[in-house]
Amino acid sequence: MHKHPTAIGGLLSATLLLCPPALAQDTDPATGLVIAEGWQVVSANCTVCHSAKLVTQNSGSRNHWQGLIRWMQDTQGLWAFTPEMETTILDYLTAHYGPKEGARRPPLAPSLLPPNPYKQGDTQPGAS
Repeated sequence: MHKHPTAIGGLLSATLLLCPPALAQDTDPATGLVIAEGWQVVSANCTVCHSAKLVTQNSGSRNHWQGLIRWMQDTQGLWAFTPEMETTILDYLTAHYGPKEGARRPPLAPSLLPPNPYKQGDTQPGAS
């Protein structure tokens, strides 16, 4: 006995609607942060000064996130973290907001760029 193709398609559609995708992650409704180990530490420390959207809309390697932390500590008044707290924050950010596949390429090194004709102090071609 063969099942009718539309019956199989309907069953498949119903199954897909009822079962969330394996990659779906729960997010905190207040911040939008992925709920996973370390999210509360990130929320408590990162949303004091800025919206969690600055986290959720960005991505980067562990070095990138650590560089941002250092910049905020050096220039924006962010307090020093204990080594354990910083590790928790970096582990979380790297795991859930790490480099994205197919993201924009990194910027070109300045040595690979053509001269900027609008840069102050440069002479214009053909100027005497």
